[in-house]
Amino acid sequence: MAEPEVSKDRIPPGVLLLTVGTGFVTLTRAMTLSFLAVKLQQTFGLTPTMIGFLLGFGSLTGAIAGPFAGALSDRTGRKVMLSLVLGTLSISTLVLGLAESVLLFSVAQCVAATAMSLYGPLSRALMSDLCTERTRLKYFSWRYTASNAGWVVGPLIGVGAGLASTPLFIVGACVYGAMALLLYRSYRPAAVDPDEPKVSTPGVIASIREAFGNSTLVFFTLGSTLFVAVYGQWSATLAPYLVKNMKDGATIYAYLLSINGLVVLTASAFARQTIERVGSIRALLLGSGLLVVSQLCFSVSDRLAGFAASMVVFTLGEILVVPAEYMLVDSISCAKNRGRSFGAHSLSAVGGFIGPTFGGAALELLGGSAMFLLFAAFIISGTLFFFAGVGKQR
Repeated sequence: MAEPEVSKDRIPPGVLLLTVGTGFVTLTRAMTLSFLAVKLQQTFGLTPTMIGFLLGFGSLTGAIAGPFAGALSDRTGRKVMLSLVLGTLSISTLVLGLAESVLLFSVAQCVAATAMSLYGPLSRALMSDLCTERTRLKYFSWRYTASNAGWVVGPLIGVGAGLASTPLFIVGACVYGAMALLLYRSYRPAAVDPDEPKVSTPGVIASIREAFGNSTLVFFTLGSTLFVAVYGQWSATLAPYLVKNMKDGATIYAYLLSINGLVVLTASAFARQTIERVGSIRALLLGSGLLVVSQLCFSVSDRLAGFAASMVVFTLGEILVVPAEYMLVDSISCAKNRGRSFGAHSLSAVGGFIGPTFGGAALELLGGSAMFLLFAAFIISGTLFFFAGVGKQR
């Protein structure tokens, strides 16, 4: 009787591929796409306003395309869609490295940003397909840790090899292309819910309407949007604040980047165990509380020690909230609608545009304290949306 139990607990090969692959995809993104602003400024001489618009526009198109790609993946299969996304990312990254005109570079950047935005929800939906319900949290946590490991190492490679240099983009294109081929050839559909009744899959537009007809999913997406506004692009607002207000602001910022990555890598297992013990919604409440406390601590910090402690609290909140969000979305989806659910939820990426825009405006017009209080208000409002969504389930 023990033998079948062992086989049940074996890690699905597709999960390992997605976890390791996500680490490499993020590492490649961190060493290339995270330095696009530098290339736009140094190579093409664009102003900060134009740079912000171009980079933000790519995130918005990705958020809009997410529901369509998710719904389409329910019909064509996650393997096909995710391989296509990675192939597109490979080509657009190669063009970014070789482009000599600002127009071609801007188009390629928009395509790459859209593809990168689609990779996240599609890979999470595919991982859910491959896992049993009781192992999903563990594997989501693995994937999140691998992603953050990429963010720790990638920027260092980017700086060491030369910011936004052409060879880096060529290497990045090869990594994305190899991942697309590996995924397409290695992944095999796995029916984790064999007793689930077979139902016909609606068309893409009908799928999107059905997803947004789910009030619980709408509340979850609104809540995630406000959370992403705080933790999705925190460097875009914290870095200017530190450089402007602290004597060694740039040095403090570099330390905070390392602290953020280190805490993610060392505390993710603790976060997963906490979510398993208290449940997704309680873990999300705990994480959002830590995020609020971190913003208040940031607002009163004036030395490295204070900012470092604030970053530890902030990161602990983030690693509780992110997996809890995914688990809550997964709890209202099934094999037939998982793509459209995660695709609709990917609209929360709009928060990556809202946070820097409104946070930056608050910083410029009212000062750092107002910016941090605004982010605390975002977190509290996002938490209320999640609780409203959970209430709709009952």
